[in-house]
Parts: sequence; C-alpha cells; structure tokens
Amino acid sequence: MSDADEDLVEASDEEGENITASEVLRRLEEAWVTERMSPTLERHQRDLVDCMIDQVDQMTENLKRCKKQDFRMAIHKMEIDRIRYVLSSYLRVRLEKIERYAHHLLEKDAALEDQSEAILSPEETLYAQSYVANMEAHFQKLVLQHVPDTVRNFDVAKMSNKPNIESYIFLRVKETTTGVLVEDETGDGRDEEVDLMEGSQYLMRYTTVKDLLNSGAVAFI
Repeated sequence: MSDADEDLVEASDEEGENITASEVLRRLEEAWVTERMSPTLERHQRDLVDCMIDQVDQMTENLKRCKKQDFRMAIHKMEIDRIRYVLSSYLRVRLEKIERYAHHLLEKDAALEDQSEAILSPEETLYAQSYVANMEAHFQKLVLQHVPDTVRNFDVAKMSNKPNIESYIFLRVKETTTGVLVEDETGDGRDEEVDLMEGSQYLMRYTTVKDLLNSGAVAFI
C-alpha cells in the first residue's frame, strides 16, 4: 500500500491484536480469491471490508492535501483504484452467489445454534430475505395465480439451487497437514490418507478441504 502501509487499523486477528492496513488488504485479497474459486458462499469478512472502506476514505482525504505536482499522487490514486476494485469484485461475487443460492443460504444460517458462525452478514441476510420475497411474489403473480388450486400450494424453496460442494478446487498449502482423509468417489471403500506439505499445490474436492480452508491451513488459488 502507500504511506499507510504500516498504520494500525481497527481490525483484529483471532488473538484480538491490531493489524496493519497492508495485512488487512492481504487478507481481503485472499478472501476475494477464495470467494471467486469456491463453489459455495464462504463466511463473510465484514470486518475486513469495513476496515478497507475506512482506509480508502482516509487515503482519499490525504490525497486532497497533497500538492498537485507531487509525483506520488498518481501512485496513490492507482493504489486506491486497486483496493476499490478488490472490494467491489469481492462484494459482487458474494451478491451473485446470494441470489443464486438464497433459499439454501438462509436455511443454513437459520439452522445454526451460534449465529456468530453465520455465512451471511446481517446486511446480506436482509438482502437475501428481500430477494426471496420478491422472487416468490413475482412467481405468484406470473404463474401460480393462473394454475388450478390443486397445485397452487407450491413450495418455491424446493426448487432452490444448491452449490456443488463436490467440485474440485486448486489450492495451496499454507501449513503442513498430515492424515487428510480423501474419500473414494466410487463408494468402494478405497479411502486414503494424504499428507499436505506446506508450499505444495493440489487439486482436491471442496468437501475434503473445506475445514482446512476455515482453519487457514490452505488457500484457494
């Protein structure tokens, strides 16, 4: 990032310690790539997004105080544009998935005992609920009111899309992990355990590595 690289920002890691703006951006970029590559919607990174929005606002204000002939202005502007692109692309990918899997995501979050583990942010939940309500109202007006009463009690949720979590994902190992169970797709019981070595890259099923992704042991590429 620019001169603000090592500034502490109001974001915390898992241990509750403040982290730098450059580290927040690195984590957001990793979350962006993960979201693009993942077949399903991953847990929201609201803190990172809010933090980088504040950082962009601060950088924009700093630019206003710079002299026009300062050659660093062009570099700072490009950096701001890059951050904005990552932010907008990350949020756009999430919105596309929310619209595609709205019913499924709402049901999944509603079934959680601990809502702090919710995939959707509060704002995304409201958007998904509004999207579902509008789609059902449109379907009612377009189709159901024109069909016999015997089939009018149609459950729209049963037609909802679900992500293909059996799809394959390219990943990079961040932490060596031993004894990862790879289930036999044919169902013949020929499961095997593999060791994932740090720095190595693999092509594996999402269901096999989703827990490793959540723990930070692997990253999608």
